[in-house]
Amino acid sequence: MINQHLVSQTRRQFFSDCGVGLGKIALSSLLAQQALGQGTAAANTLNAANAERYRYPAKAKRVIYLFMAGAPSQLELFDYKPKLVELEGKPIPPEVIKGQRYAFIQSDAAILAPRFKFQKHGSSGVELSEVLPHLSKVADEIAMVRSVHTEQFNHSPAQLFLNTGSPIPGRPAIGAWLSYGIGNESKDLPAFVVLKSGGNLSGGASMWSPGFLPSSHQGVPFRSQGDPILHVSNPVGIENQAQRASLDLIEQLNQKQFQKVGDPEIQTRISAYEMAWRMQSAAPELMDFSKETKETLNLYGIDEKKPNEFARNCLLARRLAERGVRFIQVYQSGWDHHSNVEGGVKRLAGMTDQPAAALIQDLKQRGLLEDTLVVWGGEFGRTPMVEASAALGRTNGRDHHPQAFTMWFAGGGIKQGAIVGKTDELGFSVVEDPVHVHDVQATILHLLGIDHERLTFTYQGRPFRLTDVHGHRIDKILG
Repeated sequence: MINQHLVSQTRRQFFSDCGVGLGKIALSSLLAQQALGQGTAAANTLNAANAERYRYPAKAKRVIYLFMAGAPSQLELFDYKPKLVELEGKPIPPEVIKGQRYAFIQSDAAILAPRFKFQKHGSSGVELSEVLPHLSKVADEIAMVRSVHTEQFNHSPAQLFLNTGSPIPGRPAIGAWLSYGIGNESKDLPAFVVLKSGGNLSGGASMWSPGFLPSSHQGVPFRSQGDPILHVSNPVGIENQAQRASLDLIEQLNQKQFQKVGDPEIQTRISAYEMAWRMQSAAPELMDFSKETKETLNLYGIDEKKPNEFARNCLLARRLAERGVRFIQVYQSGWDHHSNVEGGVKRLAGMTDQPAAALIQDLKQRGLLEDTLVVWGGEFGRTPMVEASAALGRTNGRDHHPQAFTMWFAGGGIKQGAIVGKTDELGFSVVEDPVHVHDVQATILHLLGIDHERLTFTYQGRPFRLTDVHGHRIDKILG
């Protein structure tokens, strides 16, 4: 029926339809309403029934993923290597990098020692950098994985790989998979929300795309202040009654069009309007921090005189988690320190350490941490060699390093104080408990009750999944 409709369209009709529908399509893209194809109750029931076939007992109900875009240096933060201090200024041993190519580092690149002091914390004795004083206070809540690795060397494909399981745009984001697989707890907010701070992201909007899943599962970017989504509030002079009447009329027209052509995306469009209507009431309360105590604001380091968007986003992430949002992605860009890794890490850690630790403390004291999984990490790590190029104006920085980097986890189903994985004495290669990006994704799904091998979607004649044909649970961090 759909094919017949498209064949019968003239070029003029096609562009006319697009012109009428662009605003609605854009709104649908922004709102990406509730998961599980909220357009029809039948679709909800069908997906809920299918979900039971691939679910484990869930330890977590939701995820807050703190994505440090740009790749923070694990050697300045989590993986202390005294051997680098001993060998600073000397060329990297040739056998270490034999057969490998780098974008900016020469084969005689000198070793760069960690720029900060480290100290053991908590009952686990995990070593943390001095630039993480707040995380050190919750050291016993986190599980540290120092052996994550990836095949992707450049920022855009590596960020896509962490978020979608593929370095190529067009695959569903992990939040979209969760929305599709287990749905949404919230009636008034999307299942998948994106919060950004620090500037542009190399991976772009593809990192919260629904890919080939129904567009209802797309991530919805929120702003940390004011209206969370532009143009959701009623225009000046439009009262709720008039807005409701307009929406009812639009729904009737869309339903007629759906009956005519049978395109399921029309149902997505209808649901997007309904979600926008509900969000007009829910969003202002969500963004209103006036009811938060002074102690809570201080905990996150929120100070109107010293704005910190990441701090606001972390508090907003907690508020979204309270309201049943399934997957909250908090992006902080700016970690790409090809030059002056010491100054760059100190600045970014100063912005992110307190809010990230506060999020753990705040969730715990509200009884939410036990079923909220918190994830922290970037797209790859940093080399033990210095990136020094006078021609490029780069000194005392570190290059991209996919062979080994660090992530930490806390909350729902995570073994407190676990330390997994080990790198060699130079922090170059993983020598114990290697963890692939697909293993991280499989573990996140497992903690939410999903078997990553069975959560699939058939597209272009074959089943796809987040972890492709790879991935194993990181059992050593599971509580």
